[in-house]
Amino acid sequence: MPQSKEAYIQQCLTKYKNPVTTKGDVMNALRHYRGLQGKLDNFVFNDGTHQELLCLHGTIPVQYKGSTYNIPVCVWLMQQHPIVAPLCFVKPTQDMQIRVSQHVDYNGKVFLPYLSDWSQSSSDLLGLIQVLVIIFSEKPPVFAKPRNAHPHAAYSGQSGYQGSESPAYPYPTQPAMPYPVQPPARPAYPMPGGYPPYPGAANTPYPPYPTPAQPMFDGGATIGEEHIRASLLSAVQDKVRRRVRELASQAQAELEVLSGTERDLQQGKTKLEGVLRQLDQEQTVLDERLGILREKNAEMDAALARMEGEDQMDIDEAVITTAPLYKQLLQTFAEENATQDAIYHLGESLGHGVIELDVFLKQVRMLSRRQFMLRATMQKCRQRAGLAG
Repeated sequence: MPQSKEAYIQQCLTKYKNPVTTKGDVMNALRHYRGLQGKLDNFVFNDGTHQELLCLHGTIPVQYKGSTYNIPVCVWLMQQHPIVAPLCFVKPTQDMQIRVSQHVDYNGKVFLPYLSDWSQSSSDLLGLIQVLVIIFSEKPPVFAKPRNAHPHAAYSGQSGYQGSESPAYPYPTQPAMPYPVQPPARPAYPMPGGYPPYPGAANTPYPPYPTPAQPMFDGGATIGEEHIRASLLSAVQDKVRRRVRELASQAQAELEVLSGTERDLQQGKTKLEGVLRQLDQEQTVLDERLGILREKNAEMDAALARMEGEDQMDIDEAVITTAPLYKQLLQTFAEENATQDAIYHLGESLGHGVIELDVFLKQVRMLSRRQFMLRATMQKCRQRAGLAG
């Protein structure tokens, strides 16, 4: 395989998900079937969307009734290859017409169990092409057109069957010409668990397509019930598959929305549980403090009841300190409050014109000095007594 062709295949796979695996699969198929070539072309899906895909187009050798013919095919590789199965089509030339069967519809699309059961681990392009060779050897997919036959509607770009909503599958514009390849011996149909043998090493070229006057295979141009039934089945299968994919995509989108909603609800649940735990803790603290408050109220009620039964007491005699330091602090506090009251009344007297301003200022200065000394004394007493503030 020339290095330039390998580099071209690698360049075509820049948008593919698994370029290394896909390149190895493609190169392996091209080494065994030299009638195929790779190119990057625009593929139009049934829904009208376009995508650039790698296409293996050309011919594959098929033996039929002792003669070897080159069947034109094209294999489109999806960008998820080899996870997703490729799409296979028979691409007839202007002198050929498709023979509709259970494996090929009017549009040339190929249906095989090998494609429907495609597996990433056990399926590859070489095995697919070998299965195509075996199937087409049993029942060729094309035959030569009669001299006066008109081109089939499937090749004019229209739908391959009347009344179908699906458009015809696209083909590359240039026709595939016969290509000399190495002819293999006629392979047997593959047994379960194995592939047909690889092509041999003979170098005898295959004969070109017969002329339009010579039929390529046995088969007329009459469309029978079997052909119509196969075409309708193909259309129904395509429509069902497309509908299933749409439903699966819709279900997946709804599932993602529901998953996001579930995550939000779980986060909200976690926050609510945290708030409830905090409320329970605060409720416990409030219950404890409420119990303490009720005990103090009960003590106050008992003290008031006890005092109501006693005789009138002297307030000065009731306040008796336990230490000389506390007594000094009590007396200083009382004197400081009396000084504050005196300053207040002097201001009221000045305002009513009872005393003169000079007298007011003199008395306020004297009382303020006394008040400052009293407050300094209280601060020292509280420090010695170890009282807060």
